[in-house]
Amino acid sequence: MLTGLLSFLSAPLIGALSDVWGRKPFLLGTVFFTCFPIPLMRISPWWYFAMISVSGVFSVTFSVIFAYVADVTQEHERSTAYGWVSATFAASLVSSPAIGAYLSASYGDSLVVLVATVVAVLDICFILLAVPESLPEKMRPLSWGAKISWKQADPFASLKKVGKDSTVLLICITVFLSYLPEAGQYSSFFLYLRQVIGFGSVKIAAFIAMVGILSIVAQTVFLTILMRSLGNKNTVLLGLGFQMFQLAWYGFGSQAWMMWAAGTVAAMSSITFPAVSALVSRNAESDQQGVAQGIITGIRGLCNGLGPALYGFIFYMFHVELTELEPELNSDNTALQGAVIPGPPFLFGACIVLMSFLVALFIPEYSKGSGIQKHSNSISGSLTNMPERGSDEDIEPLLQDSSIWELSSFEESGNQCTEL
Repeated sequence: MLTGLLSFLSAPLIGALSDVWGRKPFLLGTVFFTCFPIPLMRISPWWYFAMISVSGVFSVTFSVIFAYVADVTQEHERSTAYGWVSATFAASLVSSPAIGAYLSASYGDSLVVLVATVVAVLDICFILLAVPESLPEKMRPLSWGAKISWKQADPFASLKKVGKDSTVLLICITVFLSYLPEAGQYSSFFLYLRQVIGFGSVKIAAFIAMVGILSIVAQTVFLTILMRSLGNKNTVLLGLGFQMFQLAWYGFGSQAWMMWAAGTVAAMSSITFPAVSALVSRNAESDQQGVAQGIITGIRGLCNGLGPALYGFIFYMFHVELTELEPELNSDNTALQGAVIPGPPFLFGACIVLMSFLVALFIPEYSKGSGIQKHSNSISGSLTNMPERGSDEDIEPLLQDSSIWELSSFEESGNQCTEL
């Protein structure tokens, strides 16, 4: 929960800073601090748990990556690009547990930690040497020595300003209500399959592989087709519909075949996050992509902390104990499978997603709103002081007070009309 809370607090701030100083430094920093606890797994477990909690401040890689993608792609290409990013992440989730399990069984846990550390170092070197900066030079300050006003860089400003734009507010509520049950599902679902449904380790591994592969297909092939045929908003609604259906099926389902079938639907629901990210990107200005994606990533981080606690509480209320015992040692399996609602948290999650669906109905298909722009100006407006440029056209709007900038622009246009 601490990691999720820290991510919620830091994501909008890091996004706003990346809008000013560039994506690459923060991409490098978030990856480094996310991977830093890995070698501590074998050195000191206590230090590992301490660092994995603190690293939540920098566990916002997705917001920087999605802002990077928005910098280097055209607007109509972003949904496809976001789908590929999410699909790549899904591919890692499919392959890494199998590789880790094989290496652990064959050579021991130390080799697993060593391989993970080497991969992390290679990732950092790749970013450092091969990944170019995506933010245009004219949108960044000339010097890294510019002063920062931390009073204005308040992480809670994202929540204070978000209510001023109805589109951003609706998207944020949709993300919170949809990802809260998803985070809870991730934390308990595989223990649920083992203890209640009776899946063994081999079946669970096969289930993860199936859902992961289908998610890759959904986020690469189907997402592109749906975005072109249905539009951004309707694709989000369809993804929420799939998520609601699979959660309800898990809630009422008690047979193994139902889990496999619902897993197929769950894979299709993976189109929601890249579609929402594309919707956020379309409603943000080009120089506010970082703070816009940071708000969404921060909300998801908060859900990562609250979702498992919510699901654990509901399991406890319905007297469903999920332990690490083998399935055959759990004497309550038959009673749980025969219950009217074998998985009460999943059914409750479906109701939450239904509320998310109803909120998403009011999101406009496309509205280049000013809410995110105002929010970014409030956070990053005084992050740095730009040196004087040769002409007024070179002044960076992000670094000026929004009201003064709008007034000067209005006066300048009026003077031009007078000259004409």
